[in-house]
Amino acid sequence: MIVTNLRTVPLVLPLERPIGNATARIERFSMIAVFVDTDEGLTGENLIFTIRPEQHKLLDTMVHVLKDAVVGTDPDHVSAFWQDAWRRINFIGFSGVSIMGISAIDGALWDLRAKAANRSIAALLGQCRTSVPAYASGGLWLSQDIDEIVQQAGTYASVGFGAVKLRLAGRADIDLPRIAAVRDAIGPDVGLMVDVNQAMDATSAIALARQFEHYGIAWFEEPVPAHDLDNSARVAAALDIPVASGENEYTMHGFRRMLETGAADILMPDLQRVGGVSEFARVGALAAAYNAPVSSHLFPEMSLQLMASLPNATLLEHLDWFSPLYAEKMEMTGGSITVPDRPGWGFSFDPDALRHFAADK
Repeated sequence: MIVTNLRTVPLVLPLERPIGNATARIERFSMIAVFVDTDEGLTGENLIFTIRPEQHKLLDTMVHVLKDAVVGTDPDHVSAFWQDAWRRINFIGFSGVSIMGISAIDGALWDLRAKAANRSIAALLGQCRTSVPAYASGGLWLSQDIDEIVQQAGTYASVGFGAVKLRLAGRADIDLPRIAAVRDAIGPDVGLMVDVNQAMDATSAIALARQFEHYGIAWFEEPVPAHDLDNSARVAAALDIPVASGENEYTMHGFRRMLETGAADILMPDLQRVGGVSEFARVGALAAAYNAPVSSHLFPEMSLQLMASLPNATLLEHLDWFSPLYAEKMEMTGGSITVPDRPGWGFSFDPDALRHFAADK
């Protein structure tokens, strides 16, 4: 089997209501659906996205920059693709949009390989569980008032989520009443994570965390700018609350630095930033060597396969942002998402949805 073509379909998915955290207001997602075709009629699929519309064409272009690294190759030779793509991005750098381009193709190749084998990606990687505990991350935004987050948090708990995540402003006068209200709404047995989206300095983050630690916080996410590993390590060392980070990190090399500096207790690789399935698996193995747990960032339909294959996986981040694109839906039982045994990702693009959300319609 040989790859004969690489195709992309730009998509725009507007939100019914804008959402906001400490650093961004999001009104729509600008996405690229990626397809890798073969001479045997099989096609691998993947998805990447940005929250900034002006970056849409940049993402699409980067995928096509790497077209010659995949067309004409055997999709089973995914490591050879990675090696060639890594060489090709040398001049423009080993992070940022160049890695997103690699991730886009890498994920499509894994989907293709698994479809050819009539197995799931998790099975190809060496599956260790059939369901993954999930936390609700699609709400509790800073743009919502207390009444709304209380109602939403209660709903998440009532439908079975064992944990929820609340976005913070990085200000005690705003954050402490919201934390108290959410904890009261979900009760003592549901996990509560907080995320300040890189909005603080280390001293302020430590001071704030010490004021909310008695609420039983499961983790404090990205307390300082993601690139500031030393100060993230300072926060992690000062607190009993685990620090979670990694969604803005690139490749196993970036995660190695995180582990060496002690910048996070829980690693959170993002499929499109880490380098796709191949690199997510490598980061998982690296984290295991440090006895560090791994939680996913975004892309739940796809991250599910990776989390099912890692012995040190903890919680899947659950959002339904991209669900309208897929023909199949995630299934949750007892707070865990079932890992589909369908071939590939286990989720496939709905052609009608792609036409509906096409950017150029």
